[in-house]
Amino acid sequence: MKVSKEKAAENRAAIVKAAGRLFRERGFDKVGVAEITKAAGLTHGGFYGHFASKDALAAEACEAAFAESLDRLPADEASPEGALDAFLTRYLSERHRDRPDAGCPMAAFAGEVARQDPALQERFGAGVERFFAVVEERLPERDGEGDAGRRARAIAIVSALIGGMALARATAQADPDLSVEILAALRGQLGIVGGGGN
Repeated sequence: MKVSKEKAAENRAAIVKAAGRLFRERGFDKVGVAEITKAAGLTHGGFYGHFASKDALAAEACEAAFAESLDRLPADEASPEGALDAFLTRYLSERHRDRPDAGCPMAAFAGEVARQDPALQERFGAGVERFFAVVEERLPERDGEGDAGRRARAIAIVSALIGGMALARATAQADPDLSVEILAALRGQLGIVGGGGN
């Protein structure tokens, strides 16, 4: 039975969404095509009608995961604590730590992207650049800092977020108090780094 273009697009989107969730939760190499299509509510047989390979799906799922994460950022603008502090609070939360499947693709994928297909590496790099730009926009200017200085500060903040989240996740089961301490310390310190003071 022939599927309509609308239904085909819907099926493809379901596969990408399921893949993004499963890849963030367990990693690219720990999830198979059959599991992804099952999670999307589809059969394995139709997968290759949508994607040339699992690598092609991984690249698209990575890009979609970045878009999903970046779509959350405008809500921070309305926060009384300010856009940057709201972002740091949300990012460095126990909820984000405990839900990698719905969280930031940088924290989920950073440790394994270098071993993946070049197309995935390219999409990941483009997503990282977008995050740097968004964080840089939220940083108040410092006297004499200039654009290069603000970009460097944004890179430092994003890099600390990713490393901090990795450590918080790695210690959450064995030492939950340490995990919470890591998140709290980063929220405070990165707020200082991000602030406008000299």
